[in-house]
Amino acid sequence: MSEEIKKTNDKLKGLGSLFIGSALLGLSAIFVRYSDSSPSLIAFYRVFLALPFLYLWVLMEGKGINLRLLSNKKTFLLILLSGFCFAVDMSFWNWSISFTSVANATLMANTAPIFVSFIGLIFLRHKIKPEFFLMLFSAMIGVSLVILSSSENNNPKVFGDFLGIVAAIFYAGYILSIKSLTVNFSPAQTLFLATFMTSIILIPISLIETGELIPRNREEWSVLFAYALISQTIAQGLITYGISKIAAHLSSLLLLIQPLAAAFYGWLLLNEAITTLQAFGGFVVLGSIYLAAKNN
Repeated sequence: MSEEIKKTNDKLKGLGSLFIGSALLGLSAIFVRYSDSSPSLIAFYRVFLALPFLYLWVLMEGKGINLRLLSNKKTFLLILLSGFCFAVDMSFWNWSISFTSVANATLMANTAPIFVSFIGLIFLRHKIKPEFFLMLFSAMIGVSLVILSSSENNNPKVFGDFLGIVAAIFYAGYILSIKSLTVNFSPAQTLFLATFMTSIILIPISLIETGELIPRNREEWSVLFAYALISQTIAQGLITYGISKIAAHLSSLLLLIQPLAAAFYGWLLLNEAITTLQAFGGFVVLGSIYLAAKNN
């Protein structure tokens, strides 16, 4: 197989994995809505309960974890950074919902591709074609139409929007650190290590917020288990694999499938209406992603 064909196949695998993973990640809002736990506790169990499944994935690869690599200072700092960024991202997004509308919080959090692109371009010297930024701008307009035309967009507040922006910045940091880790680790190893670090960091955050770490009833365990399996193990597993195959800025753009999927699941499972403007916005996002993937 020629190098060009291999690169094309890897790109297609990466795009497909990111698309499916982002679509599954759209279920996260459904799980959070059905959960009775505090925001940080939900985030903690999302990662903690996923660890056995992710470690099983590592074992199935037959590689294990290279402890020698973990002793490398730069590698350890990247793992720490990925866990810290993901923990802050989930916590701040959950908290932002308490201070602004769900629509605004979701929109602010989905500005992450902007930060990934500019951080990569300015600080990490990533090569990004100028036309990509046009597609990014177009996709963000589409996402705005999907989210802000929702009936849930009411009583937005500046502080809550600010928390959503902070969540986006840290999610950008998570994506870029994950991309760097996949240079030395497989997607399974990368996600396991990042998830393990995230769970450790979320323990004190959960204790500070609620003073407890144990869900109160059996039904809550079912919701949290499903959340961990679908959103963290399967969805993030596919996303991490996709990030390992294609550029970080293009990977982050495909993650904008998540709010589209969330709107669809809301219609399918919660009888939430989809307006004509939302549908148009969805087509704008998909078209922008297609053109960006075709030309990058």
